[in-house]
Amino acid sequence: MAKKQNRIQVILECTEHAASGKPGTSRYITTKNKKNTSERIELKKYNSVLGKYTVHKEIK
Repeated sequence: MAKKQNRIQVILECTEHAASGKPGTSRYITTKNKKNTSERIELKKYNSVLGKYTVHKEIK
């Protein structure tokens, strides 16, 4: 039998980028264990357009 996969790919999008008015988006792809972390994740990642570390939230 095939093993059920617990890890899923999620997309993280910058929260400050849209408010800055600059074109483009800052997105990262990562994986998470859906059994251990059922809620949406937030990580600080580097935004190259803004040139600083910002909070990136999981999107659907």
